[in-house]
Amino acid sequence: MTSPPLLAKARLTVPWAEQLGARLPPLLVQADRVAATVMPGVHGRRRSGPGEAFWQFRPYVVGDQTSRIDWRQSGKSDRLFIRETEWESAQTVALWRAADAGMGWRSQRDLPAKGDRADLLLLALAALLLRGGERVRLFGLPRPYAGRGALPQIADGLSGMAPRPEDARLARHARAVLFGDFWAPLEETRQAIARLAGQGVRGHLLQVIDPAEETLPYAGRVRFEAVSGAAAALVPRVEAVRPVYAERLARHRAGLAALAAAAGWTFGTHRTDQPPEAALLALHQRLAPG
Repeated sequence: MTSPPLLAKARLTVPWAEQLGARLPPLLVQADRVAATVMPGVHGRRRSGPGEAFWQFRPYVVGDQTSRIDWRQSGKSDRLFIRETEWESAQTVALWRAADAGMGWRSQRDLPAKGDRADLLLLALAALLLRGGERVRLFGLPRPYAGRGALPQIADGLSGMAPRPEDARLARHARAVLFGDFWAPLEETRQAIARLAGQGVRGHLLQVIDPAEETLPYAGRVRFEAVSGAAAALVPRVEAVRPVYAERLARHRAGLAALAAAAGWTFGTHRTDQPPEAALLALHQRLAPG
């Protein structure tokens, strides 16, 4: 699949980027509620107390000083581990979500636009990370945030986020989570991940899609239009193209998973008709050390 899926003529495009400021208060409330729902299922990797008082292990990565390897811990498995104090191990997680026109689309009025759901998941994940003592930053913004009180600042920063998942200021060993529908050509996504991996950043791709983009639930003669303004297509009988569409969708999704794995990243999919809590818990677990 080399272009975004064609969408029905009766599409519902929401200018969510322009309305971000107006909906931030309820969005923050919803994000905090989702985070609070997931919190009991999250087993924190860090313990409360002075940062110098506790220590833990993380896997050795290329670039670490070999003198910092804990050989006793490493001898328990086939991996090498670095011993760090809790203060040292607090990681920075960089977050990004796509803001192109396609993210403002939804197939039904009772579903959120893809961009709205991406923002909700991003802020809920930030809330969980901040509660766990991690630092959170947005791509393109000058500094990371820390502390539970930083969530409103992160929300305010969404409108100033980098339009592409690029940020030369990300520290080595930072983690990243990218939210988008990722319908662009695979090569474009591969280059974005390769740039980040070259900086020593590991991460996760979360593909946020509308259910109609997966099931193509239309029937009969339908005129499809791309929200990007590309040429429209008139399909005499949608049922006839559904198998081909499903095959191309599966191929594209497999390609995303493969290119993520090749860079040491992970990949997942979330549909906007599904509850956000499951996706949030899975995201938090993906960011766990080890």
